Amino acid sequence: MGLHSYFGGTTIQTLKMAAVPAYSRFIFRPISRTLVALDSLPRHSPRPPFPILVRALSTAAAVQTTAPSTESMGTATVAKPQWKAAIDFKWIRDNREAVAENIRKRNSKASLELVLELYEKMLAVQKEVEKLRGERNAVANKMKGKLEPSERQKFIEAGKNLKEALTSLEEDLVKLSDELQQEAQSIPNMTHPDVPIGGEDSSAVRKMVGSPREFSFPMKDHLQLGKELDLFDFDAAAEVSGSKFYYLKNEAVLLEMALVNWTLSQVMQKGFTPLITPEIVRSSIVEKCGFQPRGDNTQVYSIEGSDQCLIGTAEIPVGGIHMDSILAESVLPLKYAAFSHCFRTEAGAAGLATRGLYRVHQFSKVEMFVLCRPEESDAYHEELIRIEEDFFSSLGLHYKTLDMASEDLGAPAYRKFDVEAWMPGLGRYGEISSASNCTDYQSRRLGIRYRPAEFAASTNPKKGGKSNLAPTKFVHTLNATACAIPRMIICILENNQQEDGSVIIPEPLRPFMGGMELILPKHTG
Repeated sequence: MGLHSYFGGTTIQTLKMAAVPAYSRFIFRPISRTLVALDSLPRHSPRPPFPILVRALSTAAAVQTTAPSTESMGTATVAKPQWKAAIDFKWIRDNREAVAENIRKRNSKASLELVLELYEKMLAVQKEVEKLRGERNAVANKMKGKLEPSERQKFIEAGKNLKEALTSLEEDLVKLSDELQQEAQSIPNMTHPDVPIGGEDSSAVRKMVGSPREFSFPMKDHLQLGKELDLFDFDAAAEVSGSKFYYLKNEAVLLEMALVNWTLSQVMQKGFTPLITPEIVRSSIVEKCGFQPRGDNTQVYSIEGSDQCLIGTAEIPVGGIHMDSILAESVLPLKYAAFSHCFRTEAGAAGLATRGLYRVHQFSKVEMFVLCRPEESDAYHEELIRIEEDFFSSLGLHYKTLDMASEDLGAPAYRKFDVEAWMPGLGRYGEISSASNCTDYQSRRLGIRYRPAEFAASTNPKKGGKSNLAPTKFVHTLNATACAIPRMIICILENNQQEDGSVIIPEPLRPFMGGMELILPKHTG
């Protein structure tokens, strides 16, 4: 059990890992609220600087609990999903070959055969339930007429037997549906046809910018530079918080602030709305975005005794802004740039580059997030990676852009581009950003739809003359790292170090650091 400390009557909750069901997949259609969209804005009307949210008005939300429950089904125990979605099982069955091939390409552990087997069982039970309901209704209708007492008693007994049988079958149907949902949640998003097949080593280089710097003096890594320039304190942070935490000091603080403000100023010029997000969210939102909030190797900190987690990326709270909503097509695309602190357990990171700022439990980041029409998502994916590349080129970094291979995509991504910058201290490239097109994987589970502007012109006088609105569609979502602060600080310090121990501040950041051009060594004694 976690310990609770009390300061002035305030309870401080501890963080603890626990197992819950795995996350859901792209073919889910969330059971959303009864949604009302304000589609009154014309397609080309001026947009407000902060687009209006069209929220659901009904309380018939997707089923959600604070903790997973279990139900016994025969000898097996079925985990009851934390939240439910309307999964398109018919689509899975009709496209079983494509789904099976996609599972193979991604080296996924999903069991398509089990999903299809459970689906057929559910259909059979559903058919039997409908049959019994029909028989029950027939008996009820017969009892409405004038009957002899003996005949009425026969119908009463028949109705009682049908009710008992129906209750039992309906319970089986619910349990089958829960088990089917749990198994189907392991199916990943489909994959872009141009994605390289295989593991990380199969990823393809899309672009290479610059070349590694050659030093005419002994090169120092960011840890040594940080010590000599008095920029970090890892020792004190380890005492206060534990390993993989840090204090930033002096010019490092100004550098973080400069990176954040410069990045936001750049993306706002490209039409992004700035956000500062909540950093604690419900576990269900984490799952719906495609992350696993609990488990042996989770990267998510969960709050014990609650259904909440610390965010590992602003993608999660930004994804939830429009949850269970229907947006007017005229407000699309929605482009957000969100600043937040991020928290990651870094479970399973042993043996990787873990020294200094490269892999830490808490860091600041600016994340870009786009919601758009399906036919536009590939183009916005290209726009996002161009923005990232322009940023890194402006800072004078040597980097390469990769089209990540199928086994390295993660469940939500249809396609993912990574940017890796040269880090002299590591003697290799290190990831500094990524850009993912998640198509409708997240929006189907978060319940984010839009109503196309076109609608049928005909009216039906018998129905009050109302226009026939076009059916809603799911938006596509994309996310991309604009600036992950610690690794950018690594790149700047190591690549811009000078023989006298100073570090040159990249020119675009100088206006955001009071005109400072150099970080100079601190001479003591």
